[in-house]
Amino acid sequence: MSRRHDRQVTAVLGPTNTGKTHLAIERMLGHSSGVMGFPLRLLARENYDKVVRLKGAGQVALITGEEKIVPPRARYFLCTVESMPLDKPAAFLAVDEVQLAADPERGHVFTDRLLHSRGVEETMFLGSDTIQPLLKRLVPEASVVSRPRFSTLSYAGAKKLTRLPPRSAVVAFSAAEVYALAELIRRQRGGTAVVLGALSPRTRNAQVEMFESGEVDYLVATDAIGMGLNLGLDHVAFARLTKFDGYAHRRLQPPEIAQIAGRAGRHMADGTFGTTNELGAIDPETVEAVEGHSFDPLTSLFWRSRDLDFRSPEALLKSLEARPERRELIRVRPPEDQQALAALLRDSEIRGLAGDPGSVRLLWEVCQVPDFRKILSEQHSRLLGQIFRHLRRTEGRLPEDWVAQQIQRIDRVDGDIDALVARIAHIRTWTFITHRADWLDDSSHWQERARRIEDQLSDALHERLTQRFVDRRTAMLSRRLRSGEALIAAVRRTGEVLVEGEHVGRLQGFRFQLDGSIEKGDAPAVLTATRRALQDEMPRRVNRLEADDDGCFRLEGDGVVAWRGAPVGRLAKGDSPLRPRVQPLDSEFLDGRARERIRLRLQNWLTRHLRNRLALLFDLEEAALAGAARGLAFQLAEAMGALPRSRAAAEIAALERADRKALQGLGVRLGAASLYVPGVQSPPLQRFKALLWSVFREREAFPPPSDRVALPAPDDWDEATALALGFRLCGGAGRGGPGRERRRLAVRVEALEKLSAAAHRRAPLPADGALAEACGLTEEQLPTALAALGFRPLPAGDTGQARLWAPKPRHERHGRPGRRRSAEVVSPFAALAGLKPSRKR
Repeated sequence: MSRRHDRQVTAVLGPTNTGKTHLAIERMLGHSSGVMGFPLRLLARENYDKVVRLKGAGQVALITGEEKIVPPRARYFLCTVESMPLDKPAAFLAVDEVQLAADPERGHVFTDRLLHSRGVEETMFLGSDTIQPLLKRLVPEASVVSRPRFSTLSYAGAKKLTRLPPRSAVVAFSAAEVYALAELIRRQRGGTAVVLGALSPRTRNAQVEMFESGEVDYLVATDAIGMGLNLGLDHVAFARLTKFDGYAHRRLQPPEIAQIAGRAGRHMADGTFGTTNELGAIDPETVEAVEGHSFDPLTSLFWRSRDLDFRSPEALLKSLEARPERRELIRVRPPEDQQALAALLRDSEIRGLAGDPGSVRLLWEVCQVPDFRKILSEQHSRLLGQIFRHLRRTEGRLPEDWVAQQIQRIDRVDGDIDALVARIAHIRTWTFITHRADWLDDSSHWQERARRIEDQLSDALHERLTQRFVDRRTAMLSRRLRSGEALIAAVRRTGEVLVEGEHVGRLQGFRFQLDGSIEKGDAPAVLTATRRALQDEMPRRVNRLEADDDGCFRLEGDGVVAWRGAPVGRLAKGDSPLRPRVQPLDSEFLDGRARERIRLRLQNWLTRHLRNRLALLFDLEEAALAGAARGLAFQLAEAMGALPRSRAAAEIAALERADRKALQGLGVRLGAASLYVPGVQSPPLQRFKALLWSVFREREAFPPPSDRVALPAPDDWDEATALALGFRLCGGAGRGGPGRERRRLAVRVEALEKLSAAAHRRAPLPADGALAEACGLTEEQLPTALAALGFRPLPAGDTGQARLWAPKPRHERHGRPGRRRSAEVVSPFAALAGLKPSRKR
C-alpha cells in the first residue's frame, strides 16, 4: 500500500478507555473492506470475535503469526501489525497503539506502517497523544483527533495484597512473580485468574472468562493487559515498576504506567491504580502525570529499511543496516530475524546454499520464523538452518516425515505449568511454519494438527492454572458473603464444619481448626463464614459441656484439660500447688459469658479430680487438728507430702501421743529422716504432683521423675521441688575427691528412711553391696545417702572388710559447739589400740 496524500488520514489519539478501538471498528464496518493491525495476537483475536458477531464468520478474516482464518469472500481483516496483508488493497486501514513505534524491539514495524500503509479511502492511526508531534512531522496530511478518557483514573496509594478490593488486577513483569502473587492471592482470597503474554488465546480467554463471570475477583498479569484488553477492572495494583526489556532491567516510564493503569475503569466507570505495600508509593510527579494524562512527547521512532537487497547474503545484511534519512528516526537494534540471519551466515554450508537472489529471499523468509520459545538463539538458529536446508534440497518443500517427527514431540499434555507454557510456545512456532502453504504439500492438514495440539495444551494449561491458583470453595464463600446472602452452614456430630456444603474445617472443643488446605489467617472469607455458621453451634456446645458427667473430662500430662478428647482449658497458678486454676483456651467464637460458664464447669471438675487423686493431702489440710499437729499437717500438705524431719523438729517434739496417733491415722509417717505421706509417693502420683508443681512455679513442666529409687538431681531442682516430687536431695557440698565436686543425688524419701533405719540399727555398719541393695541404691550412691543422714566413714581397717560408717557426734549433727571427740573411739579396733600395758611394780 503506497503512501497517498489525497486519501483521508486521521490520527485518533488519547489515553486508554477513550473508545478509540471501538470507533475504528465502526469506521471500518462502514466501508466495503478493511484491515486493522493490533499489537498483540490476543487483541487481534478478541476484536476478530467481535466483528464476527456483527458481520458473520464468512466476511471476517484473522491473520496472525500463528493463526490464519481467511474465508474466500472475507472483507474485513483483523491482524497483528506484523501480519497485515500489505499487498491487498482495502478501503479502510487502521493501526492500533502506534506509539509502539518507539518500542526498541518492534517499533520499526509500526513505523513502517505509519509511513507506508494506507487505506484506499480512509486510514486511521490509534494511540497515545505522546506520538502527536512526531506524527505531524512524519505524516503531515494526517488530521489529529484527541479523545478524552470516558472515566476518571485516580491514584489510591499502596495497599496490602490482602486488602486489595475485588475486581483488582495485580501487575508484575515475570512469570515467576505472577505465579508467586497468584499463589498468595489464592490463599488469601480464594483464587485469581492469570494472564501472561505466553498464553495462547484459548487459555487466556478461559482465564479471563473466570474473572469476567465473577468466579474469581482478582487477576494477576504481566503488562500484556496494557494493550487494549477490555476487562471489568476497578483497580490496578503494581507489584513492580521495573521490567526487563530484553537488554536490561529498567524502570517503567510514566506513559507505560498509564497504559497499564488505564485498564482500570470501563466506559463511564471510574478506576483507580496504586501499588502493593511491598513496592511502596509511586512518586507524586508520576502520579500527577498519570492522573492528568500529561507526558513528555516522543522524540524519535525506531526504523528499519524496507528496501532490501537480495543479490547476496552480504548485500541483504548491508541493506538491513541502512541508516534513516530523517532525524526523527533511529535505526533499530538488530531484531530477532536479523540476528538469526547473521547467525546462519556463519555456517559455510548455509552461505553456499544462498548463492542466488531467490535463495537469499528464501533464507530471509526462514529467518522471520519467530522464536516464541525465547530459548537460546543457537537452538532457534539450528531449527532455522534445518528448515532452510530442507527447502533448498527438496524443491522448496519440507519433508513430511521430518515435520511429523518435530510436531509429535510436542503432542503431550503431561507436566507442570512451565512445561505446558514451553510446549505452547514451541507449537506456536510450528503453527507459523504450517501457515506457509508454499513450504508444505498439505499445509491445511498440518495447520489443523498444530491447532489441535495447541488447543489441547491450552486446555491442559488452563486446568493446571485453575488447580493451582483457584480455590473454588473459598472463592464461592467470598462471593456469597459479599452478596449478603444467608449462608447455609452445619456442624456434624464429628465436629466437621460445612459451609454451603463445603468442608471448611473441624471444631475441636470450642476452637475451630481450618482444613489443611486453608491456612488460618490466610482465608478471612472462610473464617467469616465459619463465624456465622457457629453462632448457633457454640451455645449448644457450652450447654452440653455443662451437662456432661465428669467422665468426659481428662487432665493431660501437659496441663491441658480435655473434654471428649478435645482441649478446652489449661491449668494456671492458683493459691497453692493443690489448688490450680483453670483457664478456658482462647476461642474467637466464645463471648465472656460463655467463657465464664466453661471455666466454672472445668474448675468444679478439676477440684473433684484433684481430691480423688490426692485425697490424703486434702484430708491433711482439712483435718480437725490443733497445735503442733495442725502445723505439721498444713506443712506436709503444702509441700505435697514430704518434709525433712530437721525442719519440723520443734513441732515433733511438741506432739502429744494423741497427736502422733491422729497423724498416723491420716497416713503420715514420722520417720527418722523425713516426715512423709507414703500414700502419695507412688510413681504415677509423683508424675501427677510434678505437673501441679510446675504449674504453681509457672515454668515449663518438670520432667516426671523416673521409677528409680535414686537419680542424679536435675540442675533446676531445689529442695522444695525435690520434696514435692517425693525426693530428698543428698550431697552437693564439699568434694568427692581431688579436683572433683560431689554430684547432688535425689533419693526417694521412702528409700532414705529405710536406709536410716538400717544404719541406726547396725551402727557402725559396713557400706557394702548388701546394704545398698536392701535400700534400692547402688554402692556408688550409698556414701552420698549416708552422709546426708549424718553418718561419716571411719578410718579404714586392715581386715579387708567394707569401710565402716558411724553417726557423727550429736554436736556435729546438730551444729552445736562442744568438746571435739574422735569418732574412732566408737570402733572396737580404736578402743583396743588405745589400751596401755600395765607396769610391773
